[in-house]
Amino acid sequence: MNTRTRVLTGTALAVALGAGTFGAVSANAAQTGSAPAAVAAQGDAQKDDAQKAEAQKGDGDDRNFTTTTHLTVDAATRAAQASLQAAQKEGQKVTVAVVDRNGNTVVTLRGDGAGPQSYESAQRKAYTAVSWNAPTSVLAGRLAQTPNLKDIPGTLFLAGGAPVQAKGAPVAGIGVAGAPSGDLDEKFAKAGVDALDK
Repeated sequence: MNTRTRVLTGTALAVALGAGTFGAVSANAAQTGSAPAAVAAQGDAQKDDAQKAEAQKGDGDDRNFTTTTHLTVDAATRAAQASLQAAQKEGQKVTVAVVDRNGNTVVTLRGDGAGPQSYESAQRKAYTAVSWNAPTSVLAGRLAQTPNLKDIPGTLFLAGGAPVQAKGAPVAGIGVAGAPSGDLDEKFAKAGVDALDK
């Protein structure tokens, strides 16, 4: 190859490389020019994803908790008074206890002349009724099949306790003690439950 051909070939090659490099630089510059927009869009997408993740995390945190229904003190007092008044109308001296869903005593009313044993008995009947979501007279019948139920602390499997329900779930228990029979105690406890439905 002669010198002139080499120079022309070299020049053509240099021009071609220069054009390729220029095209690459131009393409790169175009990409670089659009990069801020792309990065901004990507940043917005990541921000949205982070917000969604945070919202889901918040929802997830809510799944770690539960909400329960409890009687207000006013409602518990109204129920206890209704039970006590039902007993007084029949000349019975009783104690009435209302416990919440967790078995904690909310209200206890000891009627005039009620025996000293009636205070604790009323609380234990209320606790038993809410724990099993059933009247204690029904639960007392279960002792024949499972006698060790009576060994559970805080319970008393004698008639006189009635559960208070909201949508079928137990939210409180009312226990009455002191009348000459458990059937009477339970009748008065149910009068308290009925007072909440009015």
